[in-house]
Parts: sequence; structure tokens; C-alpha cells
Amino acid sequence: MFDKRVSIALTGASGMPYALRLIELLVKANVQVFVMVSKAAQIVMATETEFKLPGQAAAQQAHLTDIFSAKDEQIKVFNKEQWFSPVASGSSAPSSMVVVPCSTGCLSAIATGASNNLIERAADVALKERRKLILVPRETPYSEIHLEHMLKLTRMGAIILPASPGFYHNPETLDDMVDFIVARILDHLDVEQGLIDRWGES
Repeated sequence: MFDKRVSIALTGASGMPYALRLIELLVKANVQVFVMVSKAAQIVMATETEFKLPGQAAAQQAHLTDIFSAKDEQIKVFNKEQWFSPVASGSSAPSSMVVVPCSTGCLSAIATGASNNLIERAADVALKERRKLILVPRETPYSEIHLEHMLKLTRMGAIILPASPGFYHNPETLDDMVDFIVARILDHLDVEQGLIDRWGES
């Protein structure tokens, strides 16, 4: 029914437009999306966008399904303690996971294997099963602690994809800036995208 499955985790860093745009385009690409949203992410989302999420996972799932015109069961939302969800198990988790935006606190927890909530556990599963894990931090400047965690995670096989838009495609709007990063994420997920030309293709 769906071409592939991808887990998306939203944490409490700035950059919610990246997450929402990514979910929108994955739905359009017929990808089933497993979503996890931290409480801090809900606060940031209300601050940065006009997009408001209800408090409970079931209501969030219904809302996201409606907003993005998703198919039935295409978007599934899990709360932080839903330990029996597919993302918590190596035998049933999707082959790819993106944490976007990724707070430095979440980065630290993943790097140290904390697994205190479902987002951290899902990332731990991706690492232990050698599946694709893409972390999109949005912080500046980076401290030595942040950089050490990024290096550690890179050595474990994770992809650190900072939310640092380029300018060579001559962006004219904020949406263009968002699409630059989302296009890079989609490329790493092997999902076809027409948002921006790759270098040398224009």
C-alpha cells in the first residue's frame, strides 16, 4: 500500500517548518510516516508556526492526517511511552529515521544510549540495527560537547545534517530556505524530490 516507511521525531529545537514540510512531502510520495512529538516540540511549533497540535497522540494523528490529506493509516503518531509501537523494536521499525529538528539534548541522549523515551529508544534501535538515522540539529554556535556527540554519532553510522541552508540556488523566500534542507533529507532517504536542482544539474 505504501512505498516505504519512515520514522520522524520532532524535538524541542527551532526549525519546525522543516519537520512539517518533510512530513507533507513524504505523504505526497506515498510514504507511511511514523511520528513522535516531544512536549517541547509542541511548544516550539506553536511559537514558530500557525500549526497547533492537540495534546494526545490519537488527536495529533487525526489532525496531521487531515492537514496533509494523508491516506488512512499513512500517518501514525506514538506518544513518548508507547513502548509496544513498531519504532521501539528492531524487528519492525522502519528502515529510516529522521530527528528534525534535533535538540542538542536529544542529540546527547541518543549519543549516550539513554532511551528514556520513545524518541530516544527509536533512535537507539536505528543505530543498533545499522539502519539510517538522520539528525537535523539547529543550534549555533556548537559547543565542544555538541561536536563530540556529533562525531560519536557519525562514527556509529548516523548522518548529521545541520539545518544550514545554502544560497547557491538563489532562495527568494523562507519556503525556499526550508526546501533546501528538506530536499537534502529526502535525498538521503532515497525519496524522489523536485524541490531544488542538485549541484551541476541546473
